[in-house]
Amino acid sequence: MKTILVVGNGMVGYKFCEKFVAKEESKQFKLVVFGEEPRPAYDRVHLSEFFENQDAKALEMAPAEWYAENGIELIVDERVADIHRTNKTITTAKDREFSYDYLVLATGSSAFVPPIKGVEKEGVFVYRTIEDLEGMLAYAAKLKAKNPNAKAAVLGGGLLGLEAGKAVMDMGLEPHIVEFAPKLMPRQLDSRSSQVLQLKLESIGLNIHLSKATNQILGDDGYITGMEFGEDDVLDVEMLVVSAGIRPRDELGRSSGLEVGVRGGIVVDNKMLTSDNNIYAIGEIALYNQMIYGLVAPGYDMAGVAVDQILGHTETLMPAEIDMSTKLKLIGVDVASFGEPFMPAAKGHSIIFENKTQHLYKRINVSLDGKELLGGILVGDASDYSMLHQIYLNGMAIPEDASQLILPASEGGSAFGSALDLPDEAQICSCENVTKGEICNSIKDGTCEDLAGVIGCTKASTSCGGCKPMVTDLVNETLKSLGKTVKNVICEHFEYSRQELYIIIKTKKLTSFNEVLDTCGTGHGCETCKPLVSSIFASLYNVTPNVEDVTQDTNDKFLANIQRNGTYSVVPRIAGGEITPQDLIVLGKIGSKYNLYTKITGGARIDFFGAELNDLPAIWKELIDAGFESGHAYGKSLRTVKSCVGSTWCRYGLDESISFAIELENRYKGLRSPHKLKGGVSGCIRECAEARGKDFGVIAVEGGWNLYVGGNGGATPKHAKLLAEQIDNETVIKYLDRYLMYYIQTAAPLMRTAAWLDKLEGGIEELKKVVIEDSLNINAELEQQMAFLIDAYECEWKQAIENEETKKRFNHFVNSDDRDDNLVFVPLRDQKMPKHWEAKRKKAEEVL
Repeated sequence: MKTILVVGNGMVGYKFCEKFVAKEESKQFKLVVFGEEPRPAYDRVHLSEFFENQDAKALEMAPAEWYAENGIELIVDERVADIHRTNKTITTAKDREFSYDYLVLATGSSAFVPPIKGVEKEGVFVYRTIEDLEGMLAYAAKLKAKNPNAKAAVLGGGLLGLEAGKAVMDMGLEPHIVEFAPKLMPRQLDSRSSQVLQLKLESIGLNIHLSKATNQILGDDGYITGMEFGEDDVLDVEMLVVSAGIRPRDELGRSSGLEVGVRGGIVVDNKMLTSDNNIYAIGEIALYNQMIYGLVAPGYDMAGVAVDQILGHTETLMPAEIDMSTKLKLIGVDVASFGEPFMPAAKGHSIIFENKTQHLYKRINVSLDGKELLGGILVGDASDYSMLHQIYLNGMAIPEDASQLILPASEGGSAFGSALDLPDEAQICSCENVTKGEICNSIKDGTCEDLAGVIGCTKASTSCGGCKPMVTDLVNETLKSLGKTVKNVICEHFEYSRQELYIIIKTKKLTSFNEVLDTCGTGHGCETCKPLVSSIFASLYNVTPNVEDVTQDTNDKFLANIQRNGTYSVVPRIAGGEITPQDLIVLGKIGSKYNLYTKITGGARIDFFGAELNDLPAIWKELIDAGFESGHAYGKSLRTVKSCVGSTWCRYGLDESISFAIELENRYKGLRSPHKLKGGVSGCIRECAEARGKDFGVIAVEGGWNLYVGGNGGATPKHAKLLAEQIDNETVIKYLDRYLMYYIQTAAPLMRTAAWLDKLEGGIEELKKVVIEDSLNINAELEQQMAFLIDAYECEWKQAIENEETKKRFNHFVNSDDRDDNLVFVPLRDQKMPKHWEAKRKKAEEVL
């Protein structure tokens, strides 16, 4: 049995393993993988997500058990120190020796740290590994303890630099981006698109400093205190994150005499072979075509080529040209480029659409004859990226007026054709190298029956996820072409969409799940349809989850969000974010009494974590006795209406945003809908309440309020769209009543307002006709329904604590008052947090 050693267990090293074990011939080899980090491979593309929960496990490509199950020996926390090519052995830093028949180098890259005076000072970090992030978090916590307004800078305004800027924001530090070039993302964006991106990033709180050459890092007693760019040009910061590019980790190749490039990287051919016929290099260490490719997709392709070459499939080669097109979401902003983003005038023409008020920029480059798409840049809205990319890759025909490809529909833009028009060889998922033919044929030959099956079979969209909309379209269009109905039914128990079931329940005045099941369903129901029917009841009658708790999901059943260790969060409503000092004292006493982790949320509320199920009624009784009520943070309902201080305090305020936010939040509190709802009210166009990132947003302008709808943050951020402008308070409420009820009645399950508005035929213009012009003649009914729901509102936690039978629901054990004795907490900055699962698992194993 021959031995393959893989040095490096990053994303590309892992992908080599995954592709290798998928081959039948792999059973003839022994595979050993070395990683110098103390954990298995993890997803560096989504590294910034670590700041959300500090859960390294959530980023794992596969757990350690996966390697063992597939016959792979995984050695972590051990660096390979030397390669002995003559003997075909390697030596580790622990002085252990291993022999190989084939060696695969996947050591990736390291962060480039410019030779700046003072860069070695305490408080200077690189942004590369989970350990780097843990160090940043610990240091930031110390800074904030001393200075709540501490500042941090990121050196580098490229892709990773902007991600690091988001990380700095998430740590609660004032973020500054310092870039040597005169624009952000100089390799991907032109000057105008970079300006649009800069405006957007500045609007959300990042401070951008361009054309800055850092001369030295300032500091006292070994700690950073600032950055000097020139005489009298100093930026005071207490922390610096260096993200100024990468350098290939090619030291093993250099020390063993492999051919390396002048600027680094181990030279490889199209077989991924180095200058040694037994050694391959893949990923960011490989210098192919005199280029280091820093994207995931080429690295995955390299891994596949190396696997096939080792197994004897010598016809598999890297293509001569690598597509560097990419779509990213940077700090909630879509950024994409494909083909040739920068077009010399001698080669073609550029067509540009720009809207700085909405932070949108779209540029496509076409051939001189106007018949071929050569490349482009998208900032702010990259929803058309997949189709534009496919048109470019496959040389598909473009409209005579190419501007239709990027103009909004309201300005003459045309919709793209069906995804089925693409050739079968079109690469849909570049990360996993999946073609349109493979996706469609998996359905046609009966291998797969739905989207989940196709994803499981082909792995399309499982890496970065950027291709999932097109994969979904291909699956649905293929099913339709086979004569199969593609209907968004709720589940096997109801052959109806949510909208259809809503109408049935409303028309027949059904009030219990069993009535609905007997009237128009089959079987006994499931975890999908039961909460959905309960949601419809709440949207129709404003009944609380206490009425039929057995049909609710966990969060609604216990009127609280369950956390990762089985405890719950408690979020009282603080309308508009306004709270008196006396109420703050009450919350402080309750948090202290029940030892709850306490945090101010992004919606300007106070959130308690770590509440045990048994304690929830007692906690809420104290809150309700003090005048608080449920904040519905656990429900698909109105969460918050965020506000700035408006004209009450701010010298720029044009109107009373706090008062209006409180009025709106109290009006719609408890309103149940297909998905959560969030609102915002800003007192001027400076937009401190981020109203345009909400399901509904109201912004004060000269002459009244501008009303925006259909925005959201989260995984797929969307700017809200203007529904009406310069209207008074009464008209805002009237339009909001109609808009919210229309959404509640017609949206699919778990569909945010942004996605609903995108799918609404005619989009925002159609919504204007319905809400403002009453084109469907339903506004009176919508207003009447909203008025009914507002009048029917009751605080569900008040109901719960006043009903002894309901209170019995909040016991950890059905037949006992005992508490959950498996809960384990650890200290966290003078508070507490749940102990990580791995530590708890090891403790359980020790007990056994």
